[in-house]
Amino acid sequence: MTETNHAAPVDEPEILRRAEAWRRAGRGVAIATVVETFGSAPRPVGSHLVVEEGGLFCGSVSAGCVEGDVIAAGLDAISDGSPRFLEFGVADEAAWRAGLSCGGRIAVHVARIDEDDLALFLGVNAEIAARRACAIVTPLDGGEARLLLRDEMATRMSSGVVVHEGKRLFVNCYRPGPRLVIVGAVHVAQVLAPMARLAGFDVIVVDPRGAYAADARFPDARLDLRWPDEALPAIGLDPFTAVAVLTHDPKIDDPALRLALESDCFYVGALGSRATHARRVERLKASGVAPYALERLRAPIGLDIAAVSPAEIAVSILAELILARGQKPLRSLLPQASPTFVTCGARE
Repeated sequence: MTETNHAAPVDEPEILRRAEAWRRAGRGVAIATVVETFGSAPRPVGSHLVVEEGGLFCGSVSAGCVEGDVIAAGLDAISDGSPRFLEFGVADEAAWRAGLSCGGRIAVHVARIDEDDLALFLGVNAEIAARRACAIVTPLDGGEARLLLRDEMATRMSSGVVVHEGKRLFVNCYRPGPRLVIVGAVHVAQVLAPMARLAGFDVIVVDPRGAYAADARFPDARLDLRWPDEALPAIGLDPFTAVAVLTHDPKIDDPALRLALESDCFYVGALGSRATHARRVERLKASGVAPYALERLRAPIGLDIAAVSPAEIAVSILAELILARGQKPLRSLLPQASPTFVTCGARE
């Protein structure tokens, strides 16, 4: 039996919150986590499924092809308290037999959630609410899991299995959801804002011009009518935030770009032709923006898909955002740092 409320996609922190709520209601709960993938896999490492003693579950570890076996293992873990380590590969000829039709293999760790685990979940959700990355380290052969608050390293690391002092440990990194700050409540923004929300971005539209940033034009958007040099510092430009500058008005665009290029946000783009961009670069240089910072600026904004209409331009921007988010150095940095990382104290 599944939960009935599927109004919005469920992310991993939300799955932890669901597990926490079930546990606090007195139900036995188990959590299953994808700890390794091989070849083509339907869900990435770190994906969760939680199941409560009555069979309700939330989340997924595959495209649906192995969930039945994982749920059964979770119910067994609730009953006897022993963790499980499951591996699934290519399905055999028996229809719907547990296996992966995509051709890959996954490894799943299943464990009962006890009282001590609730503190970990609370810690993760508190860090995510503060828009900081963190990680939980789980010994795959049994032992106490630990929450690490080294947000810079958790931002850069990928979730995965490491071996430390002969023990296999799973480091699961949790990061805040992606956020898009659109500067300029223009026609393209009217299309981009709802599209980005559907893609999982939290969207804020910044524009001091009330005629543009009007509820009638953006009925479902968060609007900020302050000037960018006031709005952006208040919003906070962290490594999980993208900034798209769309107004063509230097009084609005330039302050926003200066702040964005000085920040850690993973994407900065600006609308305009190449000629417009050349003039913009000269202004930014004259205002003191460093050349290396200007290299981060993506302009003309969006992937080159021959976009013409506002909707097409919005598609090109969103595609570039998704590409930039996937290419930022999370997967390749610091693999050698994992053993040092996982030895940190639970609250360091």
